[in-house]
Amino acid sequence: MSHKNLAKVAFVLEMIENIETGCSRHSGVNEALDDEVEGRAAILMFLLQIGEALKNIDAKDMPKYDLNREIKGAYDVRNFIAHDYEGVNIIVIEAILKDNLPELKVKMQKLFDDWS
Repeated sequence: MSHKNLAKVAFVLEMIENIETGCSRHSGVNEALDDEVEGRAAILMFLLQIGEALKNIDAKDMPKYDLNREIKGAYDVRNFIAHDYEGVNIIVIEAILKDNLPELKVKMQKLFDDWS
């Protein structure tokens, strides 16, 4: 894996950790999303950054990890947040945080561990 891709994977892991920290400080995902000023705004920005970083990873450089679904999904979420901020459905964001983010973290950590 290129150094550039490894740096992006590390960045994604950092953004996931930031989301986890924010949720922990607010006593959970729902509480963090209810705090529109600090919790929700930060989480949405971190998700936006994850999508942007993953879009710029060259998945062809890592064929055995099959990241195409995660890259497309994260970039779709990024576009959803960036282009329809007032219309962002927090129930969808909550599901992403609870259902998809842990799986993404595992894949990114495995990739980072294998290549660092």
